[in-house]
Amino acid sequence: MSALDTVLRDRFGFSALRPLQAAIVQRVMEGGDALVVMPTGSGKSLCFQLPALALPGEGTTLVFSPLIALMEDQVAALRAKGIRAQYVNSTLRKAERERRQARIAEGAYDLIYATPERMLKPEFVAALAARPGGLESAVKLLAVDEAHCVTKWGHDLRPAYRHVGRFRDLLGRPPTIALTATATRRVRADILTVLGRDDRSMPLFSAPLDRPNLDLQARTVFGESEKVALLRDVACELPGTGIVYFALIKDMDRMATDIRRALPERTVVQYHGKLAPEEKKAIYRQFVAATPDDGLLLLATNAFGMGVDKPDIRFIVHAQAPGSVEAYYQEVGRAGRDGLPARCLLLYDQDDLAIQQTFVEWQNPPTRLLVRSIQTIDATPHADFDVEELATDIHGRPRHDPRLEYVLLALEYLGMLERTPVEGRFRRTGMSLDPSALEPEEADAKKQRDLLRLLEVVKLAKSEDVRSFVLAYFEA
Repeated sequence: MSALDTVLRDRFGFSALRPLQAAIVQRVMEGGDALVVMPTGSGKSLCFQLPALALPGEGTTLVFSPLIALMEDQVAALRAKGIRAQYVNSTLRKAERERRQARIAEGAYDLIYATPERMLKPEFVAALAARPGGLESAVKLLAVDEAHCVTKWGHDLRPAYRHVGRFRDLLGRPPTIALTATATRRVRADILTVLGRDDRSMPLFSAPLDRPNLDLQARTVFGESEKVALLRDVACELPGTGIVYFALIKDMDRMATDIRRALPERTVVQYHGKLAPEEKKAIYRQFVAATPDDGLLLLATNAFGMGVDKPDIRFIVHAQAPGSVEAYYQEVGRAGRDGLPARCLLLYDQDDLAIQQTFVEWQNPPTRLLVRSIQTIDATPHADFDVEELATDIHGRPRHDPRLEYVLLALEYLGMLERTPVEGRFRRTGMSLDPSALEPEEADAKKQRDLLRLLEVVKLAKSEDVRSFVLAYFEA
């Protein structure tokens, strides 16, 4: 048995890798780069976690991930296996963040997970540079998770990710693995450009996009009563666990009563981002532990799904249209991971389109609102604040302004703000931001890209063959 096989068995509990995983791991172990496109739940993380422990050398493996909750879950799972892993992000209190960075300097971790904004923090870079040999020897493997976030052509741009190619150069160009669940041809090309690679130096390793066991369907409907009737038909025909995705919490709450009335034999639970952390964890545990006989039906927003690896989800229904084809395929991809048949039904009501159009407006706040927010934050005496307090400062009175949630995210991405350990609160980083540095033209271009992505969802919903449409979309 090779040393790699021993690590795989003793540390991760697997007797063998899947063929695609084996090819990726071999490439990384030989010091090569890899662009990995594999569905969520198919074992992407193992492709860098295994080499992190098996590669020779004193350096660490640095993992950039934009998803704080998933990062924390992965680190907890690794530490439970006795693996020296840790994360650094803005949710930590300053003293704890400094303690972990000191431990990085001491070489205490085999894997370090960090949000991409960390590469712009001098203290984080200094911790890596304190390793023997300096910054160029500190990292033996760089993993860029959710790699579609590096590109403006993707559906979830994180501006800090645009610096990852230059940061890789500072690290001495260690072997690099970029991973994502979905990526069009254009997105894949831009990932390579940002990382300073090409398709020869960073070859593509891609799992087949098509999932033959998923029955992909879309139906045009009119009103909630028709949605509930079709959902009832699916849930009665297919025993086992199902998920119903909604765009808005208030619509989910309203329809939940009718769904429970239509499916009295089902256990119906709800999950969304505004639940308390304890409630989220309890629902997650109930969902993962559910057996086919439990008949669990989860009503959820897109806040549910990342990191969920339940193999026996028998159906997924979109009660409201998602914001992009990428989001749709990630969500339906959670069904039928055991290889058995599963149904995925998109219910398209034209009136629901306005919801996603409103989201696009919120997610792309006008430059003038960004400028006003910067000026307000610069002038505020608060040590930290949340979106309601910012709204009061800007508007002069309490007011619900959903655009400001995305203003805070934008200013976080630009380095002016960071999250505090208290959920939903932000503080200034000390970095000033010149409003003239904002690019209204690029902001307008992004909004147009978001609207065009939404138009593709409409085309998907009206297509005669959903599977063919999706496959053609990702190959375009």
